Amino acid sequence: MIKTDYLVIGSGIAALSFALKAAKNGKVALITKRELPDSCTVRAQGGVACVSDPDDSFERHIEDTITAGAGLCRRDIVEKVIKEGPARIEELIALGVKFSTKSYQSSEFELGLEGGHSMRRILHSGDITGAEIERVLANNAQKNKNITIYEHHAALDLITENGKCVGAYVFNSCQNKIEIFAARITVLATGGAGKVYLYTSNPDVITGDGVAMAYRAGGQIENMEFVQFHPTCLYNPVAKSFLISEAVRGEGGILKLKNGQPFMQHYHPLKELAPRDIVARAIDKELKTSGDSFVYLDITHKSREFLIKRFPNIYAKCLEFGMDMSKDMIPVVPAAHYFCGGVKTDEYGRTNISNLLAIGEAASTGLHGANRLASNSLLEALVFAHRAFEAARDIPKEMPSGDFAKWQHNADNYNKRSTSFVQDWHDIRRIMWDYVGIVRSDERLQKAYKRIALVRAEIKEYFGASKLNTDMIELRNIADIAEIVILSALKRKESRGLHYNTDYPKTSDKVQNTLVTKN
Repeated sequence: MIKTDYLVIGSGIAALSFALKAAKNGKVALITKRELPDSCTVRAQGGVACVSDPDDSFERHIEDTITAGAGLCRRDIVEKVIKEGPARIEELIALGVKFSTKSYQSSEFELGLEGGHSMRRILHSGDITGAEIERVLANNAQKNKNITIYEHHAALDLITENGKCVGAYVFNSCQNKIEIFAARITVLATGGAGKVYLYTSNPDVITGDGVAMAYRAGGQIENMEFVQFHPTCLYNPVAKSFLISEAVRGEGGILKLKNGQPFMQHYHPLKELAPRDIVARAIDKELKTSGDSFVYLDITHKSREFLIKRFPNIYAKCLEFGMDMSKDMIPVVPAAHYFCGGVKTDEYGRTNISNLLAIGEAASTGLHGANRLASNSLLEALVFAHRAFEAARDIPKEMPSGDFAKWQHNADNYNKRSTSFVQDWHDIRRIMWDYVGIVRSDERLQKAYKRIALVRAEIKEYFGASKLNTDMIELRNIADIAEIVILSALKRKESRGLHYNTDYPKTSDKVQNTLVTKN
């Protein structure tokens, strides 16, 4: 058994930010399924939305966020996150994060523009902002004597006693054994659940682990029907999950059909800079109408020099696949990208389970509402990591007894039929893509629920009698996530933000959140 003050599950911006703050007050155990940099943070190209231009204002950023959120944002949370943002950015800079400036000699930030924003306010590090932030945070965490990092450790389930979280069962994949982590405070910072869909911009590790574990432990899960499909993922059979940043459209990229005709003017006055839900649905409709597999993103009107300076990573990746984005249009398709819902929290990241905090994409804080404004996610992670740290200081310092039952797993009864899990994994992701995608209907959602129920029953039957590995753990989690998303979607009898149901095409006057808990 490993005892610690803080157990942090995850290794992205939210997890590392919290860990570095908590290490000032106690011992931190940070576990990650694979290696430390394996997170969505590393892939965040665009940047961090934060008011820093004298011509900008908190009020404008607040209104942009609320407009994008389609009536479901909590205004008090939006105000807190946006107004506290600059202080968190200063902390990042103090740790060593370098944001792009207008020139090598200038200290003035080069601010990006993205869909839904009325001003340039995106702080970025070229087009590898997330990688820069992850690098700095990880380096600082690795040097901190109060933080112990456990790589290749996959959380199995939370341990609860009398409604209080006291730690987690964890699978050590290097030693092929289950360990118990006992902690005063447990923090879920596991990111989203993009891998529940067949096509996603997320890395393979993003399987909804934190949300699934909270669900199984009795946590309240909110608004999981709101899945943001990023409009522009590179369409290439080899370029797995490579995102073409929103910032490309922010710098003038135009979406076009195969015949070269632009089409966004038919869907929104802001055209390519409309909120992501509108852009993704527009592309989806055009593809279904034409039967094509992709549309083009055209930024060939910009110079090669500009593109290499502004988008060095994207430019190099496209070149790797034979496309010079200064001369060639980029083929793109929508892909599952970000979950606006998650484990329901209060304004400090506290959940309905005592001593369990949730931050980052795993949490539903009320900031995003029904649709996330571009580049607000990293901002939310920073602000709520700090707020969760403040909440943690008020939690009593008594350690759990550690008198926990062993994990029940009978590997001696290993059933060879469990190899069918490989097919189950594909079936779940295909069902979700085909029936619970950008456009939905009650009939398709009901079909999806019945099919997922069969797969989940099979997983439950064989999970306890199979050779345990990280893939199996992830499969169980995406099966739970699939059920949560479908149940949430069935509860919402309207179309709002990222959730579009052809049976209820209008937005209801009644504003409400959906809540799912395990029976």
